[in-house]
Amino acid sequence: MRIIIQKFGGTSVASPEVRAMVVGKINQAREQGYTPVVVVSAMGRRGDSYATDTLLDLARASYRGIASRELDHVMYCGEIISAVVMTGVLQAADIDSVMLTGGQAGITTDDNFNNARVMKVDPARIMNFLKMGKVPVVCGFQGVTADGEFTTLGRGGSDTTAAVLGAALGAEVVEIYTDVDGIMTADPRIVPTAKILDIISYNEVAQLAHQGAKVIHPRAVEIAMQKNIPLVVKSTFSDAPGTLITNISKEGPERNAVTDRIATGVTFLPNIVQIKVPLDQDATPMESHKIFRALADGKISVDLINVHPGQVMFTVAEDVAEKAAARLQKLGYSAEARHDCAKVSVVGGGIHEVPGVMANFVEALSLYNIPILQTVDSHTSISVLVKRADVENAVKALHEKFGLAD
Repeated sequence: MRIIIQKFGGTSVASPEVRAMVVGKINQAREQGYTPVVVVSAMGRRGDSYATDTLLDLARASYRGIASRELDHVMYCGEIISAVVMTGVLQAADIDSVMLTGGQAGITTDDNFNNARVMKVDPARIMNFLKMGKVPVVCGFQGVTADGEFTTLGRGGSDTTAAVLGAALGAEVVEIYTDVDGIMTADPRIVPTAKILDIISYNEVAQLAHQGAKVIHPRAVEIAMQKNIPLVVKSTFSDAPGTLITNISKEGPERNAVTDRIATGVTFLPNIVQIKVPLDQDATPMESHKIFRALADGKISVDLINVHPGQVMFTVAEDVAEKAAARLQKLGYSAEARHDCAKVSVVGGGIHEVPGVMANFVEALSLYNIPILQTVDSHTSISVLVKRADVENAVKALHEKFGLAD
């Protein structure tokens, strides 16, 4: 049995016309000899009747602080509605199909409501339906705890659902359908010359996702990488081949495309706050530990960390900055917060140990007179903190400097 996972995002199931296109994609997979498992997101986006954000707005209308457990119950609804509707569309097209919630599909999670982690997947029920010739339509974004509590997997969690099912079922490929033709070298709204990548490595796309690209969830990439399952990001609205995510270079003249290029893409994260905490010059390492332990206990994620004699500096997302400042104040630290920041990153498998990469990065920004507030790098990325007003120029400058439009 050649199993394929086909995940369709919110815009891919938002209207009868688009759902008809989804039927075409599923039929195409069957004609190619695959046995499909379909994963769906909630229909549409904020403002659409059954979109997750619309349901959240409804739940929070009476009380903004409604508990995470209860929010997971309302967030469950969007995918259930979508899966039921899509199952009906398939049945109307004479495709024998069955709808399953995340829990019914065998996905067990921890109890971190709104951002649960998958603990195990039991694919037996889905396999039984596949052997019966049925097409399972699974609610993305969902799981259930060992004691039966509803959970959701965080933003982009339907991608994670597709990946964990692909791993559990031994799928040949996981297709992620969206409203773009593939993964691009930059946001085309900022860089009109941005190109669609035909192939990209797991590590590169995970970095792009972590650094702000919204085309696929990084957890989904990491799960697929563990089992070496190819991912393909493609459009519901066209027949474009999309972007292949894999560790294996394709055959032909571009077989080294994954490993030979220095940079793959430029991306950014807006709404970042830089926090500086002054310390005594003779402060011990335990002082830094206390700061980061307090933030960790508050489930506050930190980034761009620099620890120096007399100062600790890091960044947090705008929506947790007030909480971070309060925890630091409770410990007796005064913190300086800068709110007008954004993180811009160049990602590429060839960045590590290539002479001149950082020089080119800094030169590109200096030509636009863009001040660098902070830096961090890894094996596959270089990131800088800049003023939010400089984001577009920074992305354009770096995209041009690293030849990504060529």
